[in-house]
Amino acid sequence: MLEPGTVFPQLPIHTIAHGDMVLPDALAGRYGVVLLYRGAWCPYCNAQLRAFQHARASLEKVGAQVVALSVDDEDTTRELADKHQLSYPIGFGASAHEIAQATGAFVNPDPAYLQSTGFVLDRTGRILVSVYSSGAIGRLVPADVVGLIEYVDGMPREA
Repeated sequence: MLEPGTVFPQLPIHTIAHGDMVLPDALAGRYGVVLLYRGAWCPYCNAQLRAFQHARASLEKVGAQVVALSVDDEDTTRELADKHQLSYPIGFGASAHEIAQATGAFVNPDPAYLQSTGFVLDRTGRILVSVYSSGAIGRLVPADVVGLIEYVDGMPREA
């Protein structure tokens, strides 16, 4: 598992609308929120992805960029993004075992998919928080991410 203070590993990802990128380099200069989700079929993942989209303004205000990733194929990922009108980069076609090797994420054995895992990165790509789940629940929520970034930056919280 990746501990706070360590640099997030270099992960090349293919996204449906933002081209290829390498994390954490693609997030340099901004706070990063990296969401590994189980797949389009998971209702908890759908709710989390929608929540981060709905929190876009507050995340942008604190300088955070969200990137999500799963093992789903490109068409399934595009359908999910269209369904929820997701505007942040959504990666597809990840190798569950390669991502798990790099990040410590838990993998469902058969079929192979990533369990929900989330990371908040500072502006240099170092991990501020890592959240690992071994099942359907236990994941980052936007309000907590915004609060953490405000705390780290010494920003006053809005009432």
